[in-house]
Amino acid sequence: MSATTLPRRFAGWWFAPLPLARLAWLRTIVYGFVFVDVLITTSWVPMHAQTPSELYRPLFLARLLPLPTPGPVTVPAVMVILLVCAGVALSGRLPRLAGAAVFLLYLQWMLIAFSYGKVNHDRVALLVALAVLPTGGRAGHRDGTASDAAGWAIRCIQVAVVLTYFLSTLAKLRYGGLEWLDGSTLLRGVLRRGTSFGDGLRDYPGLLHAAQYGIVAFELTSPLLLARGLFGRIYLGFAAVFHLVTWATLKITFLPHTVCLLAFLPLERLPVPSLTARSVTGEVPLRSGER
Repeated sequence: MSATTLPRRFAGWWFAPLPLARLAWLRTIVYGFVFVDVLITTSWVPMHAQTPSELYRPLFLARLLPLPTPGPVTVPAVMVILLVCAGVALSGRLPRLAGAAVFLLYLQWMLIAFSYGKVNHDRVALLVALAVLPTGGRAGHRDGTASDAAGWAIRCIQVAVVLTYFLSTLAKLRYGGLEWLDGSTLLRGVLRRGTSFGDGLRDYPGLLHAAQYGIVAFELTSPLLLARGLFGRIYLGFAAVFHLVTWATLKITFLPHTVCLLAFLPLERLPVPSLTARSVTGEVPLRSGER
């Protein structure tokens, strides 16, 4: 293999053309999820508007930019403008401008959320998705045109999903050491926040212990999600089952991350109802006989 072959193959893999329709569907799902996240899953963030400023410990990006300290004006303003921009982006209009605004405002929303304590890692892929989705320009849900830009954006989301899993295990081993594997990590989790299903596993500590090894094994081999064909589909199924079981036993959803798993699916095959095609996609429905 020549010195130039490997970079070309890598570029060909990273920029492999994908249908613009898949990009359009991902935009609809991700921008729609912004409303769910802001209004439901992170509905506690507005409370920081009244949190004493001395408790604010800005994360690195918040210090670097620098962003204003959250307060009774800043937090509601970011929330309202973010939702307005998400609505524009969801409509399919101004895809680059509105999409870029959503990314920057959602990033600020996350910095407000996590500058007072624990930082969740389930939003890495979502932030990457918001950053790259605007780069593809206009895209319709019926547009089967293969695009390098769409392929690059979707590949970035996929890689972010994989890195979230892989780096999560490195963090487990860095901060928890081998005790994360050989200790009672999941048993403690079940005792602290278990569900009726999870509580039934208290009597099977050996099973929970084995599950800890299974989780680490899955996360370390998560790059197989990027494999084509059967292996990729199998690992996508593993990921779905992993999150379903985690929710059923510990009430941990990783919802922003699981939304990004949809980047691995052929969303372009989804039907677009003609009555809603214009309002959801920004496209004009075809009349009978048009091609």
